[in-house]
Amino acid sequence: MVLSSQPTGPRSDFLRTLSERGFLHQCTDLAALDSWLCSGTGAAYNGFDLTADSLHVGHLIPIMMLRWFQKTGNKPIALLGGATSRLGDPSFRDTSRPFLSQEQILKNLIGIRQVFERFLVFGEDGPTDAVMVNNADWLGGLNYLDFLRDIGPHFSVNRMLTSESVRQRLEREQSLSLLEFNYMVMQAYDFHVLAESRCCLLQLGGSDQWGNIVSGVEFGRRIGGRALFGLTAPLLTTSSGAKMGKSVSGAVWLNADRLSPYEFWQFWRNTGDADVGRFLRLFTELPLGEIARLEVLRDSEINEAKKILADQITRLCHGADAAAQASETSRRAFEVGEVPAGLPTVILPDMLRGAFPLVDAMVVAGLAKSKSEARRLIVGGGVRVNGDSVSDETMRLGASDVQDGVIRLSVGKKRQVLLQPI
Repeated sequence: MVLSSQPTGPRSDFLRTLSERGFLHQCTDLAALDSWLCSGTGAAYNGFDLTADSLHVGHLIPIMMLRWFQKTGNKPIALLGGATSRLGDPSFRDTSRPFLSQEQILKNLIGIRQVFERFLVFGEDGPTDAVMVNNADWLGGLNYLDFLRDIGPHFSVNRMLTSESVRQRLEREQSLSLLEFNYMVMQAYDFHVLAESRCCLLQLGGSDQWGNIVSGVEFGRRIGGRALFGLTAPLLTTSSGAKMGKSVSGAVWLNADRLSPYEFWQFWRNTGDADVGRFLRLFTELPLGEIARLEVLRDSEINEAKKILADQITRLCHGADAAAQASETSRRAFEVGEVPAGLPTVILPDMLRGAFPLVDAMVVAGLAKSKSEARRLIVGGGVRVNGDSVSDETMRLGASDVQDGVIRLSVGKKRQVLLQPI
């Protein structure tokens, strides 16, 4: 399996778009894939395991890849891992994933399906209509002995042990069960089934899936003599190299019932200056010329670019109305100084029984990861209670701090939470 490139750049709309916007990381045969995409409408899939009832920001890159695949005249397939979610992908994890019940997997499937309906256009299974499939439909009924006999000979354990994700677990002497070891085989079989049933010749994914994707490409060649392709995007990190996808209070979910559109908007508004241009390319559909204009803004002007980034991705994920409301809520809270409806509200049930430590309130509200971090923020002058700066790290909140039923707690100019004592 060799990585290839084309000195003149890709000819197909899809690969050219991915290249220009920063999605391309690895490809099994870029020149051949480009030729296939130029020959007519093709089908590609990306797999998503059902480990929660919502996807999160870390899934946005593969989702946007499927979206661009459809917008360039092709058929995207979102594969939901109803079967593989019962095993757990060991890729670059230190421990096994917890087992999920069938009831939880079904609940997660319903929640995750909502995300794709916002990013992809589904129809009557026309040439470019998006399709959602569940690998439980074909993996759930397999006979184990038949599967071992028919599929097992096409996989080399020696080769599987060299996979980066498996090798790291073994080198750290961390347990890797037979159950997890089968995950690579299951994923390769998924690719084979989709190639047979839907002429799907391309698998997309993050760079952590490279070993699994390559196994599927090789399996397709061995079992059916079919030329399959694999393409990965870089994992989502900030310019400092930190893994992206979590806010102070936890994962940045894509479903509104897990994270409000306002909090989602605010997460993108807080993007670091150095990441604005890259994130505009990856997570919006703004023309490249407009992005080039925005990414060179400096000082206070870069904040306008961050608002555009937040508006654009919130519109894609939650709709135009939710994006506009989140933007207006932020403007009124941070530029006008009002307390608008829509700010995140945290209930403190025991607060009025006695004075509540400010550092504890900051941790509960998700404005600090720990009490020590909260103290540093307070001493540094970055914390406000009801708009007034505080510097006493021992301050306690009480009934006298409640205004119109809430206490407005702010950290810096970008994060604000309402505390509601009951």
